[in-house]
Amino acid sequence: MTTQTSTTAAAGTRQLPGRTALIPLPERTARVLATGGGVLTVLSAFLAWTWTSAFPGDLTVYGYPGGLQWQVLVTGALTTLFALASYGVKGTRWLAPAGADAALRLSALAAFGTAWYTIAAISIQLGGPINLEPGGAVVGVATLTALVGAFALPFERPVLHPADPEDTGWDKFAHQLGNGWSVFRAALSAGTPAPLRPLPSYLEILIISGVLALALGVFTYGIGTEYDELFIGFLITAGFGFAALTKAGLIARATQLTGKHQNLTIAGAFIAAALFPFTQSDDQFATIGVYILIFATVALGLNIVVGLAGLLDLGYVAFLGVGAYAAALVSGAPTSPFGVHFPFWAAVLVGAGASLVFGVLIGAPTLRLRGDYLAIVTLGFGEIFRITVMNTDGTSGPDITNGSNGIASIPNLNILGFDFGAEHTIAGFTIGRFANYFFLMLLIMAVVVLVFRRSGDSRIGRAWVAIREDETAALAMGINGFRVKLIAFALGASLAGLAGTVQAHVTYTVTPEQYLFAWPVPPNSAFLLAAVVLGGMGTMAGPLVGAALLYLIPNKLQFLGDYQLLAFGLALILLMRFRPEGLIPNRRRQLEFHGNEEAPATLTKAGA
Repeated sequence: MTTQTSTTAAAGTRQLPGRTALIPLPERTARVLATGGGVLTVLSAFLAWTWTSAFPGDLTVYGYPGGLQWQVLVTGALTTLFALASYGVKGTRWLAPAGADAALRLSALAAFGTAWYTIAAISIQLGGPINLEPGGAVVGVATLTALVGAFALPFERPVLHPADPEDTGWDKFAHQLGNGWSVFRAALSAGTPAPLRPLPSYLEILIISGVLALALGVFTYGIGTEYDELFIGFLITAGFGFAALTKAGLIARATQLTGKHQNLTIAGAFIAAALFPFTQSDDQFATIGVYILIFATVALGLNIVVGLAGLLDLGYVAFLGVGAYAAALVSGAPTSPFGVHFPFWAAVLVGAGASLVFGVLIGAPTLRLRGDYLAIVTLGFGEIFRITVMNTDGTSGPDITNGSNGIASIPNLNILGFDFGAEHTIAGFTIGRFANYFFLMLLIMAVVVLVFRRSGDSRIGRAWVAIREDETAALAMGINGFRVKLIAFALGASLAGLAGTVQAHVTYTVTPEQYLFAWPVPPNSAFLLAAVVLGGMGTMAGPLVGAALLYLIPNKLQFLGDYQLLAFGLALILLMRFRPEGLIPNRRRQLEFHGNEEAPATLTKAGA
C-alpha cells in the first residue's frame, strides 16, 4: 500500500517526502501486472498484428516476429527481466545494481511507445483499426498493463513547495505542472549502484566484448532500417531502452569496466568498427558509415578546442574546407589550376599543414578575446572562407578554386597499388569504394584518437582544462594563456584538415556549399558543435557517438520533408533537458549539472 504525508499551510499544501505512487494500486498487484504484462508482450510478438503484408515488415506471420515486432519483443523482455529483478528473484541482482523500479518504468514506456506507435501506423496506413489482427489487440493490452503496473509501484515522494496565494490562474497552473514534473522525475530516479563482488579479469574482458558487439549490432540495425516506420520505432526503443539501462546502473557498470581496461576497449572498438562493412550486403550503408567517420573525426578535433580548452569556435568547418581544398588542388584534379598530382601522403601533409597555418593566422590575433566575442570572430572566419572560395573564380578574383563550381573530378586514391575506387574481395567479402575509404578513415581516426588522448593527459592538456575552468586563475598560476589556447586552436585545425583530405577524395568534388555554418548540409559548424555538446564535452567517446547520431538521424528522417528540422530540433531540446551533460559525460560536468540532485542523498548518508 502507498502512504503520503501532507501538511496544510496558509499559502497552500506542502507535501513532505514519503512513499507514494502515480497510480493507486497495492504494491503486490502492481508488480504482478508489470511482470504479467512484460511476459504477455513477449508472447504477443509471435502473433500476427495485421492481416495484410501491405504494411512494411510483414506482421502477418504467426510464430516468427518481423519488423517492428522484434523491437517490441526486446523491450518486452527487458520489462520482464527488470520486473523479476524488482521482486528480488535470486540471480537477478546484476540486472539492476542501482535499483530495478525506475528501469522497469522506462522499459515499460519503451514497449508501450513502440507497440502503440505500430498500432497507430497500421491503422493510419491501412485505413483504420479494423485492419488489426488479434495479436495487435493483445500487444496493445499487454504493454498498457505493464505500463500501469510499473507506474503503480511506490517511490519516494519529493518535497513539493506550496503555491503563492498571489499567483494568477496561469501561475497556479504552471506551479501544479512543475510539481507534477517533480513527482514524475522522482518516479524515474535511481539509487546509487550497489557494490558487486569483483569479477575475474577474463570475465570483465568478455563483458566488454559483449558490450562492443551489442553496440555494433544496434548501430548496424539502426543504419540498415529498411523503411521509415522501422527507424522511428528504433528511435523509441533505443531511446527509452538506453535510459532504462542507465537507471538500472548497467551503463555505469560498463563504464567502470571500460575505464579499467581502457586500452583494450579502444582496440576492441576499432575492431568492431572495422567489422561494420562486412555486415553490409552492398555499399549503400558503407557510404553513410564513411561520412559518419569523417564527421566524427572533425568533431573530435573540435573537442580539443571546445571541450578541453573551452574556446567557443563557430567557424570550425572552415578548417575542414581548407584541408579539402588544399588536397584537391594538388591531387591531380583536371579542374585544378596547378596541374600537379601529389601522392596521398604528400596531399595529407599539404591539407593538414594548410589548416594548421590558417589556424595560427586566425588564432594569433583573435585568441586574446573571450566568450561571445571569440565566437563572433570565428563565425566571421567561417563565412569569410566560404565567400573567398566563391570569389576566387577568375572573374571576381584570381582563378584558384573555380568559384561555386568548386574543384571537380578529384581522382580516387591509389596507395601502393591499392585502388580505392575499385571493388576488392577480402575473405570472400566484396568490399566496394566507400568501404575502402571507411577503412582509411578508421586509420586516420586512430591517429586523431591517439593525439587526443596523449594531448589531453599531458601537461598542456591540464593547462587547457585549467583555462577552460577559470582563465583568470590559470593565468595567476603562471600558465601562458595565449600560447596554450593557440596550440589548441592550431592542433584542432590541423586535425580537421587531415579529415578534409579524405573528404575531398570521397566526394569527388569540393564546393563552397559543403562548408556552411548551419543546415542543411552536414558536416557544418553548428552540427559539429552540437555533436561535441550532445556526446559529452571533454571526453573522447562522446563526440564520436554524438557525431554518429547527428549524421544518422537527419539522414533517416528525410521523409519528414519540411518538418525534418523541427523534429530534429525538438529531439535535441528534449535530450539537453534530460541529459545536459551529454550522452557520455565528463565526470566533472556531470557533477556540475546534477550536483543539486546528488546533494540530498549525500546529506542523508552523512546524517545517518
